[in-house]
Amino acid sequence: MRLITQAARIATFATTGALSTTQDLIGRVLESIEMADPELVAEETLCLVATATARAAEVGLREQTELAQALVPALQALPFTYRDYLLGGMLLSQEDRTLLEATGQEVYGRLQRKQAFYEAHLPAGQFPGERLLTEKMALWMGRISPPGLPELPQERMERLALVPVLHTHLRLVLQFCRQAVATLQEG
Repeated sequence: MRLITQAARIATFATTGALSTTQDLIGRVLESIEMADPELVAEETLCLVATATARAAEVGLREQTELAQALVPALQALPFTYRDYLLGGMLLSQEDRTLLEATGQEVYGRLQRKQAFYEAHLPAGQFPGERLLTEKMALWMGRISPPGLPELPQERMERLALVPVLHTHLRLVLQFCRQAVATLQEG
C-alpha cells in the first residue's frame, strides 16, 4: 500500500509541475514571439517537458525499479493523456464525432512524432542537466519559432530565461522522487 501511495504522490507532483512548467514556457514564448503558432508551441512544449520530466523521475526512482516502471511511461504519455482529456471535453459538447475523431487521430500522429524527437534527444536514464537542456532546448526553440526572426534560437532562450524554468522543475521532480524512495526504504 505504501508503494501505491508514493506512486500516486509522485504522479500528482510531477504532473502538476509538468503542466505548470509547460504553461509558463508557453506563456513566455507566445508573449515574445508575435507570429508563433500557439498550437505548435503548446504541442512541442508539452512533449519536451513531459519527456524531460520522465527522465528526471527515472533517475530519481533508480533504486525503486517497480515504481519507475509504473511512473516513467505514464509521465512520458502526458501529452497523449492531455489530448484525450481535451478531446473528451469536446466529445461531450459536440454531436459530429467523426470530424472530431479524425482531428484526434491527426493530433495523435503529430504528438507521436514530436514525442519521438524529444525521446531521442533526451537520453533515457540520464538527468537532463542545465548544459543538456541548453543544447536541446535550442532545438525546441528552433522548431517552434517562425522563420526569419532576427535572433538565433539560443539568444531567444537566454533572453527569455527558459532553461532555468525547466531545470528548476526537473530538479524538484528528481528530489521529490528521491525523497519518496528514501521514505520507502525506511520501512
